[in-house]
Amino acid sequence: MYIKRNALLLAAGCVIFAALRSQAQSAISGGRVDKITDNDTLRTITPFFIPATTSKKNPNSEGFIQRWLLLEPINKSIRSNLVFTNSYLKTQFDTAYFPNQFTVIPKDRDKVKVGEQELAWHALESPTFNVKLFRLAYGLKKHTYAVLFWAVTVVNSPREIRNVRLAVGSNGGSTWWLNGKETVILDGDRRMVMDDCVSTRLMLNKGKNIIRGALINGPGLSDFCVRLLNEKGEPIKDLTVSLQ
Repeated sequence: MYIKRNALLLAAGCVIFAALRSQAQSAISGGRVDKITDNDTLRTITPFFIPATTSKKNPNSEGFIQRWLLLEPINKSIRSNLVFTNSYLKTQFDTAYFPNQFTVIPKDRDKVKVGEQELAWHALESPTFNVKLFRLAYGLKKHTYAVLFWAVTVVNSPREIRNVRLAVGSNGGSTWWLNGKETVILDGDRRMVMDDCVSTRLMLNKGKNIIRGALINGPGLSDFCVRLLNEKGEPIKDLTVSLQ
């Protein structure tokens, strides 16, 4: 009887330990809990991304852009996000990592060489308003911390729109360009908040407009959200997003 009781207590302890370990391996991103697993065979970018198509796609109901070309993470040496000053970000993002990094509109599965890394571009859509870069890296079995990401998308406007603002939130530091012009810098150790930083007044061209972003993070999750606001501060929804 004594032996059976000890066996039951041991079994119960194992169950409790497993539950606590599972809880400790959870991470919160974008308002929901995303469970992290140690089993590499289960790693996937689903359901956090779906493959982008060539069909027309508008921003979501709140104006957020969900279709992007995302480069697999570039490994960096970062111990703390406190280093993300304006000058630090400028140095990191002005570095030439791959050819034509400020002009290229890559295709899905195009590859670039960054040092010893061979990295691929992925044409993807996020089902949520924010793009979960941590989940991209984790699902592709890449480094999830101390990394730098590049993102590109093409926004097509049916008309010329003046006094537009690019509104961005990111976790951690990032810089964003519209049609080759640097427009928004998010420095410091920050969590992603929608419209955290908003650009000065810009002009959206009739036809093609290219949004390019670079995001860097050390410890912690990485994600971003981007939308365009009109002169009244309202999201612009009658745009189409393509990757060509």
